[in-house]
Amino acid sequence: MGTKRKLLTSLLAASTAISLAACSSGGNNGNNAASSNSPQDSAASPSTSAVASETASASPSASGDQPAWQKNTSPITFDWYINFSWFTGKWGDDVVAKYVEKKTGVKLNFIVPAGDEKAKMNTMLASGSLPDFVTLQATDEAVKKMINGDMVLPLNELADQYDAYFYQVADPAKLGWFKMEDGNVYGYPNASSSPADYEKYGQIFTSNQTFEVRKDMYEAIGSPDMSTPEGFLNALKLAKEKFPDVDGQPLIPLGLHEFTDNGNYSLEDYLQNFLAIPRTKDGKLVDRKQDPEYLTWLKTLRKANEMGLLAKDIFIDKRPQMEEKIAQGRYFAMLYQRSDFANQNLSLYQKDPNKVYIAIDGPANSKGDAPTLAGPGISGWTVTLISKNVKDKERAIAFLSYLISEEGEKDMFLGEKGVTYDTIDGKDQFLPEVIDLLNKDRNAFDQKYGASYKYWMLMDTNMNLQWAPPSVEPAKQLEDWTKGKSISMSEFDGLDPSPETKEGVANSKNLRLWGKTLPKLLLAKSDAEFDNLFNDYLKDRTDVEAVDAARQKVYDANMQKLESMK
Repeated sequence: MGTKRKLLTSLLAASTAISLAACSSGGNNGNNAASSNSPQDSAASPSTSAVASETASASPSASGDQPAWQKNTSPITFDWYINFSWFTGKWGDDVVAKYVEKKTGVKLNFIVPAGDEKAKMNTMLASGSLPDFVTLQATDEAVKKMINGDMVLPLNELADQYDAYFYQVADPAKLGWFKMEDGNVYGYPNASSSPADYEKYGQIFTSNQTFEVRKDMYEAIGSPDMSTPEGFLNALKLAKEKFPDVDGQPLIPLGLHEFTDNGNYSLEDYLQNFLAIPRTKDGKLVDRKQDPEYLTWLKTLRKANEMGLLAKDIFIDKRPQMEEKIAQGRYFAMLYQRSDFANQNLSLYQKDPNKVYIAIDGPANSKGDAPTLAGPGISGWTVTLISKNVKDKERAIAFLSYLISEEGEKDMFLGEKGVTYDTIDGKDQFLPEVIDLLNKDRNAFDQKYGASYKYWMLMDTNMNLQWAPPSVEPAKQLEDWTKGKSISMSEFDGLDPSPETKEGVANSKNLRLWGKTLPKLLLAKSDAEFDNLFNDYLKDRTDVEAVDAARQKVYDANMQKLESMK
């Protein structure tokens, strides 16, 4: 099957541990990728794999040199479940959807949960029946449940039977990373970057993790240092005093990601990364929640609440409510993923550049160390799987191969030549009127063109750099702030034990216990009450040693796999 197939076989043989995860702090390349819950920024060279022929009439080769999708382009509709309630994209009248459908014959019917993603996924798992394709965050425990429940098909077995071209376009490092203990690969990631990508492009990699302030308010209170607990609290206080309301509605001094059953992303890894808290000591995983620097900042937030600086909104709002309030400019500061409010920030910028949100130095540890922000990792952001109930196995793997190939990535990013892009100055790039709309109104761009990864489910954020236009304001400032601060954290992906194991059950209980404890810590009346609540949390955890041992085992295996890729 050629050199790449041999390399894949070698990598799969070397990998034995379960590793299905994603950096939950992903982002987008400036303005150019679709807004996301947490996709990860990435930058790398174009794919070195064989590029598919742009001519659909070419004869597919049994050796895998030609794409299998070309064998059958008759109409077919696949149901594709996307486990993000905020995703409202429809496959339909835009240029990309029409072009891909005309070329491949494939039409997509997206299925999205109306509310609670976890409840919807659990219902599907209980029914034992899944739609044709499933995309969800790679760290979601449902990934392992689907695999262990024999509900999804091995991509390698589908490729062996129907589409050898898959091995020409799939990244061997990613397949080696996602190989399960049974020797199979069930899911393929988006927004994924390997160690080799870091060696070549690490200096330009960005993170989605930023601390933002509203520019005009921040400057009006003297652009204070907010990296210390004292400076942080004083800035929130000054902002509330100077700007008690925004267009008749109360100012929200600090915005955070939503609180869930398991906690709050802003107040866990995100804050811990800003504080540069190490994840290991002498090769052993440590509990960052018990780090003194972290507890100091949680107590700072407790003090903020005591001072009336934490609005009740932040404890109950979900992403749609937050997006609405960001669009209104009601937050003074936010510890929030930049891509998650890119559209709202663009609208603010267009109305008044001074009322935009900008990245500044946020919370820091007592030594003033630079943050260690999550850059793109090999696990990526989401993973896509093919259901055992898929209506057409051959067409499904062929379409997945098309999407991850350079041809498919180009179609999804640039669209149709002569319609959305052309070769200009020797480079394939968006037409001027297309890039103008992208930079002015992402929603209108999505509806009309559907390019620049409106359909992000299998986007390769490294490959797209050969076509991506330069970032523009206001996204550029937020993006540039993270450069040089972003590191790979791939070795910490997928550490949580499988949910059906004893350790997995205990881990899930402990996560829910933390989810109940965290808001109580912020609402505590005193530091003494805070300490009591935190100590109760530590005492009430279940099978901590067993869970830690299981996580350590996966970490050690991850380190071995990463070492084998060098």
